[in-house]
Amino acid sequence: MITGIGTINPLGNSIEEYFTNLEKGVSGAGPITHFDPSNFKTKFACELKGYEPNNFFDRKEVRKYDLYSQYALIAAEQAVQDSGIEPEKLDLERVGVIWGSGIGGLETFYQEVKSYVEGGFIPRYSPFFIPKMIADLAAGHISMKYGFRGPNYCTVSACASSNHAMIDSLNYIRWGKADMILTGGSEAAINPPGVGGFNSMQALSTRNDDPQKASRPFDADRDGFVIGEGAGALLLEEYEHAVARGAKIYAEVAGGGMSADAYHLTAPDPEGKGAKKSMLDAVADAGLKVEDIDYVNVHGTSTPVGDIAEIKGLFAAFGDHIYNLNISSTKSMTGHLLGAAGSIEALACVMALTKGIVPPTINNENLDPNIDPKLNLTLNVAQKRDVKCALSNTFGFGGHNSTVVLKKM
Repeated sequence: MITGIGTINPLGNSIEEYFTNLEKGVSGAGPITHFDPSNFKTKFACELKGYEPNNFFDRKEVRKYDLYSQYALIAAEQAVQDSGIEPEKLDLERVGVIWGSGIGGLETFYQEVKSYVEGGFIPRYSPFFIPKMIADLAAGHISMKYGFRGPNYCTVSACASSNHAMIDSLNYIRWGKADMILTGGSEAAINPPGVGGFNSMQALSTRNDDPQKASRPFDADRDGFVIGEGAGALLLEEYEHAVARGAKIYAEVAGGGMSADAYHLTAPDPEGKGAKKSMLDAVADAGLKVEDIDYVNVHGTSTPVGDIAEIKGLFAAFGDHIYNLNISSTKSMTGHLLGAAGSIEALACVMALTKGIVPPTINNENLDPNIDPKLNLTLNVAQKRDVKCALSNTFGFGGHNSTVVLKKM
């Protein structure tokens, strides 16, 4: 059961702000402010708005935390507060943290190596360099803040990372090894190596003249994804434990599926075979049939190859029921948060389940002619619907696929 939620992302620094802007179809894209992008092919991103570390952490803490860990701690704090738990009243050995991040402390790595080079190759590295950089530390920091001593680690599977974290969390609770697990993901890769690296792969949009319309999944004129940053957190709790403490329950994480494309370093299987398996395994794991699914929050990054492959996977998994689905890509608004994508997209599914509002796929002006126009891609405007079951896809470089199913309570 999901009993606490939190986020800081390009559409808002709280759940309320995030849900409001999802419903309105707001784009989080704009010119890059984290560094001077004038020499880069892509000069825009989906950054957090008005983020100032000192508003959340003291000076000593800022020195210890990479941005990806800062974002994780902020989202986690919101989820803990929202859940109403009192850590001192819990069996802390049965409360864990399983977090996702595809890259971890890239900003820290960049700054330390830059200082080494600019300092004449004299090795004056910060003692916090390694602890700030490595991808597992967000989970460690969260556990240390609250004293959670249950299962604790980070899943690293590129853009599938936080869905894998949620699936592992679900399973640890199912196995009776934990009462609660704080899960989700965070990423902070809007920096020269992040943007430059994805640019060199020709993965990012270069629509510099119109950033807010650059992320345009399923549109014939899409030219790549828009990089984003932030975090999403969900407190998963065993049902009887939640009921016993009178917790509010948003929704149930009912099942998860995982697969590999075993195809290419960065490109998906063109027929969506891995996506199909991940979705069907998730539905089966939830004890459901494909006909039970009402809404799919797709991976939908706005890349020419990826969007079509996922649509093919959806047809293969759902058959004719695909025409009964609402389908949308919220990356059209948030950009692509890489390893954190699944966390905020699961929260978008929570919105659909609890508010009966399916967030839109914005910026679609000219549907790709290779996509069936009869599909309900929730284009440009949110739609009202009684969503009972939602499915969320995340697929990562290396052919990693992960899918979670959420159910209305």
